[in-house]
Amino acid sequence: MLRFIRPEEREIYNQAVDHPLQSWEWGEFREKTGLALERLGFFENGKLTNALQMTFHPIPILGGTAGYLPKAFTPNQDQLIAIKQVGEKHRALFVKLEPNTYLPAEEKDAFKPNIEFLEKNQVLPGRPLFSRHTFFIDLKQDEETLFANLSPKARYNVRLAIKKGVKIFEDSTQEGLDHYLKILNETTKRQNFYAHGPDYFKTMWQVLKPTGMMKIFHAIYQQTILVSWIMFVFHDRLYYPYGASSDLYREVMASNLMLWEMIKFGQANKLKTFDLWGALAPNADPKHPWYGFHRFKASYGGKLMVSLGSYDCVIKPSLYPLFRYGEKIRWKVLRLRAKLKI
Repeated sequence: MLRFIRPEEREIYNQAVDHPLQSWEWGEFREKTGLALERLGFFENGKLTNALQMTFHPIPILGGTAGYLPKAFTPNQDQLIAIKQVGEKHRALFVKLEPNTYLPAEEKDAFKPNIEFLEKNQVLPGRPLFSRHTFFIDLKQDEETLFANLSPKARYNVRLAIKKGVKIFEDSTQEGLDHYLKILNETTKRQNFYAHGPDYFKTMWQVLKPTGMMKIFHAIYQQTILVSWIMFVFHDRLYYPYGASSDLYREVMASNLMLWEMIKFGQANKLKTFDLWGALAPNADPKHPWYGFHRFKASYGGKLMVSLGSYDCVIKPSLYPLFRYGEKIRWKVLRLRAKLKI
């Protein structure tokens, strides 16, 4: 049986999902940013066995909406039908699925049956919003083993940062968020990439911080905050979704110490896995603009994982190609504006 989740079922809903972007709190946050939201529950013998939430985003010019279902389970045929029905209710051209389904990167061919099933049901490869790859660090190991798993250069840089006097501390207050936003503004201008605006993060903090899910950490050197990261904690996992860094004192390796301290934080809090939230594919091109970030994460001993990928569950086949064309133009404009710093 399936039905919409009721407000009083918040607790059992959160127990049924396994990623912060599927949490009840994340849904509340997205509703506060103006999006429509639906939560579906799948029951067996009266017990909630699977649950998901979708957001619906208005589409300019074409009209209707685009549905988004991030980091839920991979749906079966009956669940796909339910997703399409909810999409139709919101006049969606499609619902984007990015399942929270991972395998070691070298085993990606094992996804072939899943991919064939999706494409058979008009669920087509779409433009990814999440990187398909990420690193998972096993936090169940002891601290000595975790440190030994770092590359020699990463261990050297961590020790250097400690020797130089870099300190890591948590400041999940309004002031801590303000520091993060200030450094994020510096980072986006320096690196020419797109980031959410301040109001997005302020609303996120207002909803998630009281639950303990969202935490803010800073790396400080000579009374100056050099690095600021937003971290998520959900169930038994730690996540690194957002980071920002100053261009000052780069020689003291503050980011290196930050990542090591986050590993220690996860291990000390008995979390099982640390998801570094994005990486490049194996044998990544050194010329790729994100190669440096990928190499940085790779040096901390995690396992490179690959997800099922990003797929669009098409509901209106006549309009979907027009949307994809407009989407391509939009992202070209956004990249150009970032490059020109408009």
